[in-house]
Amino acid sequence: MARYRDANCKLCRREGEKLFLKGHRCVTDKCAFERRSYAPGQHGQRMRYKVSDYGKQLREKQKVRRVYGILENQFRNYFVKAAGKTGVTGENLLQMLECRMDNIVYRLGFAPSRKAARQLVRHRHFSVNGRIVDIPSFQVKPNDLIKVRDKSKNLDIIHSSIKEFAQTDELAWLRLNKAALEGELLEVPSRENIPVAANEQLIVELYSK
Repeated sequence: MARYRDANCKLCRREGEKLFLKGHRCVTDKCAFERRSYAPGQHGQRMRYKVSDYGKQLREKQKVRRVYGILENQFRNYFVKAAGKTGVTGENLLQMLECRMDNIVYRLGFAPSRKAARQLVRHRHFSVNGRIVDIPSFQVKPNDLIKVRDKSKNLDIIHSSIKEFAQTDELAWLRLNKAALEGELLEVPSRENIPVAANEQLIVELYSK
């Protein structure tokens, strides 16, 4: 499966804001964005130009795509599916991205970042409703129970992540049982309950041209 292999901090610098791609490191002084908040590359510090409407749409799409760690073709496929559903296309898109297995694992606090969550899922450390799931893009449905497998309950990365992050306390659409290392998707989140600072309408406009 194709995936991004270059430096994650370059992505934050290119978008001009923190995307929190490296978990706890992003909130410490070690974060590269704190030291070099300008765009990457030889001329990054001198990049000053007026952004066109197309440029704004493109940057918004790239930002959301990078936040969820998805490559271009897969992101476009998500948009096509979102456009084919009833409701607001932009909201449908974010809801589908939020219900990905790797994102749910990250939101529950079992992994410090989506990238780490993706690797944990691929290595078969989680089950959904008692069935092992090793596909990061698996769509979790309401009332699905996500559990850390018994053989994986001693993994340091899971326990340290739960200790460092308390995001799920703010997400009403998820339920976490820390003692049992399991969580549940209570409902598909509405747009106001998705903690992603993005203007999804710009993405819709970009793909609708």
